[in-house]
Amino acid sequence: MFSNKKAKETSLSQPTEQKSISPTETLEKGMVSLIDVIAPSSVEVDFNYIRIGERFYKTFFIAGYPRYVSPNWLSPVIDFSHSLNISMFIYPTSSSDVLSDLRRKTAEMEATISSQIDQGLVVDAKIQAALEDAYGLTEELAKGIERFFQMSLYITLYSDSLAELEQASKRLESTLSSLLILPKLSTLQMEEGFKSTIPFGTDNLFITRNMDTTSLASTFPFTSATLTQDKGIMYGLNQQNGSLIVFDRFSLENANEVVFGKSGSGKSFLIKLEAMRQFMFGSEIIIIDPEGEYEAISKTLGGEYVSFTAGSPIKINPFDLSGMYVEGENELGLKILSLHGLLRIVLGELDATHDAILDRALIETYRQKGITTDPATQKRQPPLMEDLYKVLLGMEDPNSNELALRLEKFIKGSLSGLFNQQSNFDIRNPFTAFSVKAMEDELRPIAIHIVLDFIWTKVRKSLKKRLLILDEAWYLMKYEDSASFVYGIAKRARKYYLALTTATQDVQDFLSTDYGKAILSNSSIQILLKQSPTEIDTVSKIFYLSQGEKELLMSVGVGEGLFFAGQSHVVVKIVAAPFEKELATSNPQEVKEMQERNALYQSATAPQDISTPQVNPTESISQSNPIPEPSRQFPVAEKQPQDVNTQPANPISQNNFPTPNKPEPEIF
Repeated sequence: MFSNKKAKETSLSQPTEQKSISPTETLEKGMVSLIDVIAPSSVEVDFNYIRIGERFYKTFFIAGYPRYVSPNWLSPVIDFSHSLNISMFIYPTSSSDVLSDLRRKTAEMEATISSQIDQGLVVDAKIQAALEDAYGLTEELAKGIERFFQMSLYITLYSDSLAELEQASKRLESTLSSLLILPKLSTLQMEEGFKSTIPFGTDNLFITRNMDTTSLASTFPFTSATLTQDKGIMYGLNQQNGSLIVFDRFSLENANEVVFGKSGSGKSFLIKLEAMRQFMFGSEIIIIDPEGEYEAISKTLGGEYVSFTAGSPIKINPFDLSGMYVEGENELGLKILSLHGLLRIVLGELDATHDAILDRALIETYRQKGITTDPATQKRQPPLMEDLYKVLLGMEDPNSNELALRLEKFIKGSLSGLFNQQSNFDIRNPFTAFSVKAMEDELRPIAIHIVLDFIWTKVRKSLKKRLLILDEAWYLMKYEDSASFVYGIAKRARKYYLALTTATQDVQDFLSTDYGKAILSNSSIQILLKQSPTEIDTVSKIFYLSQGEKELLMSVGVGEGLFFAGQSHVVVKIVAAPFEKELATSNPQEVKEMQERNALYQSATAPQDISTPQVNPTESISQSNPIPEPSRQFPVAEKQPQDVNTQPANPISQNNFPTPNKPEPEIF
């Protein structure tokens, strides 16, 4: 007891110790906190608006809704052309409580209607409609088909000036009224309304409306996908919400793309735009051009345009090997399989006997050149088609002789020189296009297969970001072996940083084979442009299109369609700048106008002969004076100061014609 008393006296005698403050707390008091940084300089709350800093805010709550709605009925509000915040709060309620309230409300409405009938009055249509809705909702709630919710919907507009805010408010009220939605201004509750529409998740107004499950589901606001990434190229405009479609195809699981569209739908225009834009971002572009549409764009971009014909000085040997060793792969075996596919197109259908003989002949042809499955031997000079022809003749077998006879026209006959020489060309230009326009229709599939195999061999030699465009792919899809080869490239392209684009106007021919469907399933991006009525059912079945999407694809304009990327798809409109359109267009009328404009410009800028008197170009040559005799003594070099050969061969590629004054990008 005494010790406790002594302890108390000791504690009373000592002065009270102050709470120590750490140096960190002292330092924090003298620094600017995060709240100080993000907080506005002032907040002014008025009856009809709230001003935070230099920005004005106004909040509306929804007091009335339409009786019947359809999916996406909130789309005009979501896509409203002014900055706004939208908050939606959903509160589930107990079905038993709702049923008891509905029964009471139903009894009240029945009593009101009975009273009006007894008094000889006309029954109120609103009460009659509400009673029918109550009957239907009661039945669905009792069966468990529907559930009951309460929903609050708030919209906050904001602008930098009060006048602009008032104008936007009138437009929003007009838009909501057109949807039979009744908005109310949260007068004297602007602060609570503002807090309800910022991402705090608190409903400070709590103005609710009863809704069942079906009605609530129709208010889901995200009905249109947005395909906009931080990197990539622009494909066009999203017609559902006006956003840009900026996408990087190399960011998907594979970078392959298919483009389907009828003739004149803008298919080639889209591919040319993508090629130009990918080229600007450092991708190497390789194009197989069956119709000669890419010559102008190739020369403009400083590329190389290779015309592949029998008389062309550029030769490609289909027996070329990549000379690379990849663990687990038999380079020679893969090449022989590719040659099997090519030779089936060249020789026609082969039965098992002829196929086996051809396989032995191919192996022997390579063996005679010292090339085996050993990777060290595969860098030697490859054989030619003539070597295979000699091996088949040397087998002294009727079946091998038959194969040699089928091959003879490509060795000694009318088609000799097509692919019977060593390759003297390599892809060194970052923009290269191969044209087979000059080939006969019968030889085009053969030439495309040879060029495609040559490209694939070069692609596998080095890892580089590349885009391979195979236009009019139906040429190859008609043959099973070529279709199998294209499918193999589509399946293995990602491994070599290659993006394959296949385009065709004959959708049925492309999708009639299993390989065509497999190429489609191995393409992360699919673009459907305008389709013909004869093919829309096939497209709809493959892509699982709705009835509205089918009608859209048959009625859209040029350069419009559906853009599929991964799990999302949107309605796209291809857009191009004026200079892009001049390079990419294949419209005959526009091409003719550009050629005439080019010719006019060249005639106006052509150098005048110093010995020729200046005459009016509109006067007839027959009326001009004859050239004086002394002028003929000038040498040719002095007579023509500028060699005509130095003029650009393709004026379109040099953009040396006057372009129309178009300040804004033109929509294709």
